[in-house]
Amino acid sequence: MPAINTALGPVEAADLGYTLSHEHVGTNAAGLRHTYPEFIDRAGIIEQSTAALKEAYAEGLRTIVDVSTFDLGRDIGMIAQVARQSGVNIVVATGNHLAVPRPFGDVSPDVIAPMYVREIEQGIEDTGVKAAVIKVASDRGGITPPQEVVLRAAARAHLQTGAPISTHTWSPDRVGEQQVAILEEEGADLNRVYIGHSNDDTDLDYLLGLLNKGVWLGLDRYPGGRVPGTPDWEQRTEVAKRLMDAGYTHRIMLSHDYSVPKARHGAEVQEERRRANPDGYNFISRMVLPRLRELGATEGDIQQIMVENPRRFFGGE
Repeated sequence: MPAINTALGPVEAADLGYTLSHEHVGTNAAGLRHTYPEFIDRAGIIEQSTAALKEAYAEGLRTIVDVSTFDLGRDIGMIAQVARQSGVNIVVATGNHLAVPRPFGDVSPDVIAPMYVREIEQGIEDTGVKAAVIKVASDRGGITPPQEVVLRAAARAHLQTGAPISTHTWSPDRVGEQQVAILEEEGADLNRVYIGHSNDDTDLDYLLGLLNKGVWLGLDRYPGGRVPGTPDWEQRTEVAKRLMDAGYTHRIMLSHDYSVPKARHGAEVQEERRRANPDGYNFISRMVLPRLRELGATEGDIQQIMVENPRRFFGGE
């Protein structure tokens, strides 16, 4: 069985265990910790993330996929420290989020792809930590020209390395369809593509259309309901069960898109986030999985979604 690179080195796919497929240890912005380090409570993030993941480990969590890219303030040293102290495997990402660096929009994808490849094959910065997934992002209104350059670069890096692609989308605008169309043009293996944030609405035709293309779906915004007009956590869970009933238990994954609400500034925002999800990385295990069982999911279904599917996707089976 293949090994998957994590913040602390390779881990056998069979040892990933219960996995959350789209999370964050902590997010900021590119260059912030180097230029204005006083803005970030780095020690506080490490302390709180470690405590949150230890608590989740005690309740069964074994792996998270941290899809923080450098433009989300990716801090590999911090991620590795949290992994070491918490005991949770942390898979890290290359690629880009929504804030694509301005020069990236002016070059060919062939200029960007080798940088992603380097982070997958050689390591990130000078840490030696290798990325195991390529993150890309598009949001409301669809894919912008710079985001298209990055998406094509991700596809080319994927074709060279075999690394899977994980996307950020805005499902009410059916952005996943646009992403899949571009990835198809580039020849990407859609079995290695994860269309994330696919539970921000309840359009089954859209979701089933994506699944029928051969991609995986990340139902990875929990609890949800903070954005007006988007489903609450119970509606999101009902959508998951409907996809299971349609025969796609083997193609979906659940996660939160959570990061600890710890910073030196913006206390009101941080407190709002804490109130929105006081369970942190445990919300799915404490609330969503029991609800799925009430809706008729079996223990085998839960094992498939939370253990087997991430193992198969990230392990490249």
